[in-house]
Amino acid sequence: MKAKSGFTLVEILIVVVILGILAAVVIPQFTEASTEARESTLMSDLQTLRSQIELYKVQHNDDPPVLLTFEAQMTETSDIDGNASGDKVADADAPFGPYLQSIPTNPFTDGDSVVDWLASTAESSDGWEYEEDTGEIRAAVDTTDDTDAHQGL
Repeated sequence: MKAKSGFTLVEILIVVVILGILAAVVIPQFTEASTEARESTLMSDLQTLRSQIELYKVQHNDDPPVLLTFEAQMTETSDIDGNASGDKVADADAPFGPYLQSIPTNPFTDGDSVVDWLASTAESSDGWEYEEDTGEIRAAVDTTDDTDAHQGL
């Protein structure tokens, strides 16, 4: 009689258990790397936003951008009084800016809106919180996210 070749049920179960253990070890490392990448992106975006707001203030008599026209003042050219031109190319009437191509997206909330820091609520804040009097900006906090790593940045 010829012996049948193949795997027994026990051998297959051992392989499945080993693969399950390896997956349990590796998958959390990918999740942690993803969170670290989002934190790194957030820090980079905040640094860019803060430096461009400072440049705006230097060029506009130490006045920060106004919340109602924040996006236009940061992504379009403007005059010395901060009036956005509606154009992306500087000219004699609007020699300053643009400071950003677009408002970056907060990697934790997937929002790019800029709201009043002092009046923001969990429902209205999905991108960035901005304090108009001082020009300070920070990341909005996603209250559904369990991680607190990006709060207060």
